[in-house]
Amino acid sequence: MEFPIAFIVICLAITVFLIAAQWRVFEKAGQPGWAAIIPIYNAYIMTKIGGKPGWWVVILLLVPVVNIIFAIWLLNMVSKSFGKDEGFTAGLVFLGIIFWPILGFGNAKYLGPYGDPAAFNAYQEKNKFDFENKQQ
Repeated sequence: MEFPIAFIVICLAITVFLIAAQWRVFEKAGQPGWAAIIPIYNAYIMTKIGGKPGWWVVILLLVPVVNIIFAIWLLNMVSKSFGKDEGFTAGLVFLGIIFWPILGFGNAKYLGPYGDPAAFNAYQEKNKFDFENKQQ
């Protein structure tokens, strides 16, 4: 009888810790931290942190198989937005329980979408591909 209760307590503790880590990541990126606990809205906020339009959430959540590819791509953009490389992206994908806290509680700073806000703004201006600000 003690094993299931201990298992549940440990799982809840790990879940709370990972939510706190993602909360800190969101706050570092200038987004509301509470968004980490809202299921679909947190994916939307991650697209904003990664520098992609919000309609990516539909692709991420609804299209089977493609959603896995887009989720990994989004994690890559989030890690680059904090100045990390592809190795850190692999860590987020395979060992998220370790790498989300490193990103959230470590000394990583948000550098802007893709890690280079000037290049991102130049790209946005050049291509005018922004579904949310329908000004062209």
